[in-house]
Amino acid sequence: MNERLIKNFDDLATTENRKIALEIIEAGLGAINTSKVISSLVSLTGDVLSVAGKKFDLTKYKNIKVVGFGKSSCEGALAIEKILGARITSGAVIGLQKADCKYIETFAGTHPKPSEENIKAGEKIYEIINGSKEDDLIIVLVSGGGSSLLCYPESEYKEGARLYDAFLKSGKTITEINTVRKHLSLFKGGGLAKIAYPATIVGLIFSDIPGNDFKNVASGATYKDDTTIEDAQKIIIENNLGEFNLIETPKEDKYFENVFNFILVSDKTAVDAMAQKSREFNLGVNILSTELYDEVDEALGKIFKDKSDSSVVLAAGEPRIVVKKEAGKGGRSLHMALSVVAKKLINKEDFMNSVFISFASDGMDNSDAAGAIVDKNTIEKIEKLNLNVDDALERFDSYPVFEKSGDMIMTGPTGANVSDLMLLLTKKNNL
Repeated sequence: MNERLIKNFDDLATTENRKIALEIIEAGLGAINTSKVISSLVSLTGDVLSVAGKKFDLTKYKNIKVVGFGKSSCEGALAIEKILGARITSGAVIGLQKADCKYIETFAGTHPKPSEENIKAGEKIYEIINGSKEDDLIIVLVSGGGSSLLCYPESEYKEGARLYDAFLKSGKTITEINTVRKHLSLFKGGGLAKIAYPATIVGLIFSDIPGNDFKNVASGATYKDDTTIEDAQKIIIENNLGEFNLIETPKEDKYFENVFNFILVSDKTAVDAMAQKSREFNLGVNILSTELYDEVDEALGKIFKDKSDSSVVLAAGEPRIVVKKEAGKGGRSLHMALSVVAKKLINKEDFMNSVFISFASDGMDNSDAAGAIVDKNTIEKIEKLNLNVDDALERFDSYPVFEKSGDMIMTGPTGANVSDLMLLLTKKNNL
């Protein structure tokens, strides 16, 4: 039997419905495993590198360089090394934890706000790709979190941290913050492609952006950007974000003629796997959305809107939360789960045997917990403990509540990162 991805699976699986719901979550996490995805879609036969069916003749290239940024980049670097080995001439990637790579230097940066370590990694990546020639091949590992982790020049480090703090209070979407980020950086918004020109670039994209807006993953370092300084400035002014030194992103087509981007993973990958697992349990499946950006209460209203016996509702996205003051511990997924408790949605007659889960696919919902599982037993435990749920929600301090109730989902860093994933299981014959 494969090792469980949810470390406390057995502790959480106290009912049949909980066990089924957790099995479905496991399927979603398994489908986005970075190493497995790369090994299934990237291969080397002789001198031919195949990426999602497209072939690259490595005899045409003098150097093979690997760079990367995002929460999946270090795991991705290990997987690429297993395929290319000593063919890699240089490389550097930045994630949240270093990896034991032989040919690629790895950096452990900070997220969601950048630090000096992020700048150090950005400078190294710049050194590797700057001055590249036409006979260079650059493999770029791009994943969620890369907007914070990839940081260069030093001015971006300082302004990026300030921008994040301001945006957190605005409640705006990732697309809007990334529009501004692109105009603070030499790498973002196609900047990396310009720096590496005229090399051939193979972008391996692990998307954390809900929907199909792949050019915004890690602020689109390998994509031509269609936003302008004026667009960024408009967002800054409308949201009263402050003053920033903006630069224009490259607009010339020539920088992107030898860029090949491959979408290896998205939240749809996880949701499709969860849907397939649900059907194995003879459950009806409703995929509500893979781009759920609504405010938390509105998103929950959609998830709990319709129910049918023995069914599962699946959703993915980044429900919006406006943090207007200093927050406690826990992120969007834990906050969403606690909102289910506060609204007593599970207590409603139609959902008495239901299980709700919201979790961050990277395993870190602004804490060491991935998310939480909620059913009527959760609510009963919280009530017996006399915990003030409304106060915890008001202070954005959901972690302590679920820590005490014992309903947090613990995976540790998954080495993968798509958007948040949500599940509502309704099954009549609950045990």
